[in-house]
Amino acid sequence: MGEAFANPAMRKLAWGISSDSMGAEHGARSINMGSKNKLLGVDSARHATAEQRLRQLGIQLPTPPEPFGIYAEAVQTGNLLFLTGMLPTAGREPKFIGRIGAELDVEAGRQAAYLAALNALAVARQHLASLDRITRIVRLGVLVATSGDVREQPKIADGASELLQDVFGKDKNPSRLVYGVASLPLGVPVELELIFEVSA
Repeated sequence: MGEAFANPAMRKLAWGISSDSMGAEHGARSINMGSKNKLLGVDSARHATAEQRLRQLGIQLPTPPEPFGIYAEAVQTGNLLFLTGMLPTAGREPKFIGRIGAELDVEAGRQAAYLAALNALAVARQHLASLDRITRIVRLGVLVATSGDVREQPKIADGASELLQDVFGKDKNPSRLVYGVASLPLGVPVELELIFEVSA
């Protein structure tokens, strides 16, 4: 599961999600990016910064989500940046609603995790001014709302993990916790928790 875009369909796509495209089904509009190897050669991928990788992959980050309650989207203490739970939303609307194994399948769950990760990057950039200040992803927590005997939570979590690896590189991959839960805020199928190590 460590290989980027293990699903053949996702290998050919990068989800370009912006405030202008959020009205599309599931809140995502795919663009044909071809093979990632054409965009990111071995040498260029090794030396590219996170912001450069975003441009090379053709990914436009969405508008950072606003809180749904009384809390901060990001809190920094020392060299650690903690993000609040990131949801697959656009503006104040959930773009995926339901549970994996009931209303949604695994592929929809992966797309929801990808969108939640895009929102996380948007919040991190808003707080830090540049994703290049992130020196390490310390931990990724993934909560997956499931129904019945669903055991593919790790595949769904990879929808977020693959994006983070594409942007920051394999050497910054985090530790990861994946949970199956009964329900999540707004009825979404996925929620992410992220901790970043950042430079001054």
